[in-house]
Amino acid sequence: MPTQHSNLPHDPFSLDRIRATWNGTASVADAAQAFGMSRSKGYDLVRRGEFPCRVLMIGRAARVVTASLLRVLESGEPEYNEAVSTSSNLT
Repeated sequence: MPTQHSNLPHDPFSLDRIRATWNGTASVADAAQAFGMSRSKGYDLVRRGEFPCRVLMIGRAARVVTASLLRVLESGEPEYNEAVSTSSNLT
């Protein structure tokens, strides 16, 4: 009896697999891997407001918006969050 195989690609970071299996947000580590970068590089870009797709800050936790990630992976055009200065020094 033949076994059933999923029609999804084996690459865990393919567009089809992300669409089928990721929720509305993803971890920075997973999103960074989808872009081919390390976890630490991903968090560094989030801190600088330069991660290539939308990031939600929920308290101190960062979550990547999956729809934004997919748009960036498809188009190659980044959707940066606007950098927010945490400095109170406005002079």
